[in-house]
Amino acid sequence: MAMNNLLSAHSTIFSSQNPKLSYYSSTPLFHIPILPSKKPIITKRPIVTAKSKGTDSADAPDRLISAITYFYPFFDGIQYGKYVITQFSPFQTLIQPLVPAIRVFKSFPFNGFLVFLTLYFVVVRNPNFSKYVRFNTMQAIVLDVLLIFPDLLERTFNPRDGVGLDLLMSLDSTVFLFLLVSLIYGSSSCLLGQLPRLPIVAEAADRQVL
Repeated sequence: MAMNNLLSAHSTIFSSQNPKLSYYSSTPLFHIPILPSKKPIITKRPIVTAKSKGTDSADAPDRLISAITYFYPFFDGIQYGKYVITQFSPFQTLIQPLVPAIRVFKSFPFNGFLVFLTLYFVVVRNPNFSKYVRFNTMQAIVLDVLLIFPDLLERTFNPRDGVGLDLLMSLDSTVFLFLLVSLIYGSSSCLLGQLPRLPIVAEAADRQVL
């Protein structure tokens, strides 16, 4: 009995002199916290599609209106095709059905500006039209606005012959072909219910329509 009391007293004194030992005696040597597993969060970017009146594709009136708008920059820049049209008869055959409409468009000097104001304020800025129509209309407007640059070049540099005239003919022909391709691609895509995105002008149209 005396021996047990002695050992107990010795253990108490040893523990009081070394408090760390008393702590570790009741604490596991290795304590590894188990963290709850977290699944990686995957965010998906929303896919923007052209919708009309809540449907996945544009309806027939929207397709027709959008297709017609691409004739505006083509009619406004038809003069850049004077070299191509006179030299290549297939282009004459292609343009011939559009001649009456082109004459009406060119009959008044401010027709182009009036069409611009009508398309921008009546269509693009009108929420009653679907985003599909407003985007395509804005693309046609931006494409027409870009015609300012070749027009300024022609007014600034108006060569009569030589290399300058060759460069001018190449510039005009390039602009005309780009307008023609934009008309065919834009109008046909709209008639098929697809969303055409023209190079150079699509991003500008996006910023205006959003």
